[in-house]
Amino acid sequence: MNSVARKICFVTGSRADFGLLVWPMRAIRETPGLTLQLIVTGMHLAPEFGYTFNAIRDEGFEADERVETLLASDTGAGVAKSVGLGVIGFADAFTRLQPDLVVVLGDRFEMFAAAQAAMFMRLPMAHLFGGDVTEGAVDESIRHAISKMSHLHFTSNRGSTQRLTQLGEDPSRIHTIGSVGIDAIKHLDLMDRDGIGRAVGMPLGEHNALVTFHPVTVEAGRSVAELDELFAALSTLDPAFRLIFTLANADAEGRALNDRTKAFAASRPNTIAVASLGQLRYLSLMSQVDLVIGNSSSGILEAPSFGIPTVDVGDRQRGRERAASVFHAASERGAIGAAISQALRRGRQATVNPYGDGDSSRRFADIIAGIPDFALLLKKGFYELPASGARP
Repeated sequence: MNSVARKICFVTGSRADFGLLVWPMRAIRETPGLTLQLIVTGMHLAPEFGYTFNAIRDEGFEADERVETLLASDTGAGVAKSVGLGVIGFADAFTRLQPDLVVVLGDRFEMFAAAQAAMFMRLPMAHLFGGDVTEGAVDESIRHAISKMSHLHFTSNRGSTQRLTQLGEDPSRIHTIGSVGIDAIKHLDLMDRDGIGRAVGMPLGEHNALVTFHPVTVEAGRSVAELDELFAALSTLDPAFRLIFTLANADAEGRALNDRTKAFAASRPNTIAVASLGQLRYLSLMSQVDLVIGNSSSGILEAPSFGIPTVDVGDRQRGRERAASVFHAASERGAIGAAISQALRRGRQATVNPYGDGDSSRRFADIIAGIPDFALLLKKGFYELPASGARP
């Protein structure tokens, strides 16, 4: 084993991926022989998305590098240019940091930029949440592309592991560890009902919902119309029903959705919109509400661990494995209203979460520490499925 501490460089670009990375980063930092590096990019550095760089510091981490990527435009062309800007910035950051292993998570365009830079610089890469399916977002293509550029895989469920082997990834390099996001639920000291009400700026009522709606990026122009259908369904709820919105991310059309969400919140009693809650407040709030509504992956990955029902709206998360507590609804007000009624009837109850038990981060760090030479990972072939080479 190498006597010099090896540098493990994480990339975070949004409040969502940072919440998932907190515990793997802590596990790496606590593991002998490994040194943590952190590159902060994307929405973390933008005031309009809550300048969540401060939340990183609140969790006890410091950025070794900052890479600016966001442009003022949230059109498809603007996002494409942000990727190009990111590739340049990550190339400079990796040159300065000289990491032994780069860790990227998921499917966002900031991660895609980091992966491209690392690939061309011949830096070994580990990918979290590869093999997942989200058919309603361009993230689907980005995620699979990052998997093909990566050399080590940590999946959230067995179905994702199988899909990676179908993509030609070597099974010996794929590790099914579960969702690292569940680790926070197991280890955090969550806020109580009164505390989280004060923290978000609105006391919780008899009935409460946590709502997040992100752009549906696979088809331009759909997102605003689908959000309006969600608003129409929510407007039929009793005005005493309290709604806490977290704003959309920086994908194409994200700013347009956020403007409409703020306007809806301002027009309806017992409704607020916040740019970012941070991991502790977000999970604390999730633990107290009656249901989660929208198209965020957290409603599928984390909410079942609380026994909280989820109304998953539209196609953004289509294809993900889901617990019995997740109710799907088409992006139409009647369907959304019916799913909300179903979810409320089910209520809070013990639920089997297919994404793990809350020990994923320790497994992740132990596997990383057990690899004797990351450079050998660069020699990567295409894994042929056993039946694929058979001749007719």
